[in-house]
Amino acid sequence: MEGAALLERLTAGATALGQRSGEIGGAGPERLIWRAATIRDVRPETPSAKTLLLGVPGWRGHLAGQHVDIRLTADDGYQAERSYSIASAPEAGQVELTIERIDDGEVSPYLTLDAMRGDMFELRGPIGGYFTWDARHRQPLLLVGGGSGLVPLMAMLRHHRAVRSRTEARLLLSARTQADILYRDELEALESDEVAVHITLTRGAAPPGWPGWSRRIDRAMLEEVAPAPEEQPSIYVCGPTAFVEEAARLLVELGHEPATIRTERFGPSGG
Repeated sequence: MEGAALLERLTAGATALGQRSGEIGGAGPERLIWRAATIRDVRPETPSAKTLLLGVPGWRGHLAGQHVDIRLTADDGYQAERSYSIASAPEAGQVELTIERIDDGEVSPYLTLDAMRGDMFELRGPIGGYFTWDARHRQPLLLVGGGSGLVPLMAMLRHHRAVRSRTEARLLLSARTQADILYRDELEALESDEVAVHITLTRGAAPPGWPGWSRRIDRAMLEEVAPAPEEQPSIYVCGPTAFVEEAARLLVELGHEPATIRTERFGPSGG
């Protein structure tokens, strides 16, 4: 999995769990097929990331937290496939993918620098049943994201907002710098009695007036942000492998049951 797009999933069993993804709206399992996706719009997010709004004929909907595979084919027949988390809420009625550029990658430079409205590529999905959240769940929700690991968590927060969920939700996001924060304006707008957003910056000094932290996620930070273990919150952690492993370890150390912590991690894939 690459940067903001979550490439080359390392979550064990993700492919097998993806077979459940056809069961949207109570329908039976559906064999995943490649579909022609058309870019309807391109929205800048950060200097290195863009969101693609896609039209996908035959799309049956998705769950918050699922992902898709995309396939690009060169003129000489060479193909490259990558997996990208869906950023949009199920209620949006469309597929949005947020892509972060990896400068020496095969796929992300095209999608973030060259792709434009009207361009097409192949898409397969939705995939994944383990790392998903449904607003009908009433336990407190804790989301912990590292950098581009925010993408599937944002789908969950958008789902939470779309259905006007009263479930308490908390987000702890780690970003390199303020300029690297995906969906920054939207995150500020999400702040409410039901949603609390906490951000920590990890590279260099924080900008003047910065209201958040300026260090790596640690035990004290998680203890302050997370609901008490007795509340049995639903916990989702997504980001680079080392980040996910450390966050999960600290949460267990704080008393949270491992079974309540769902993780998704990403690493280098060639972009």
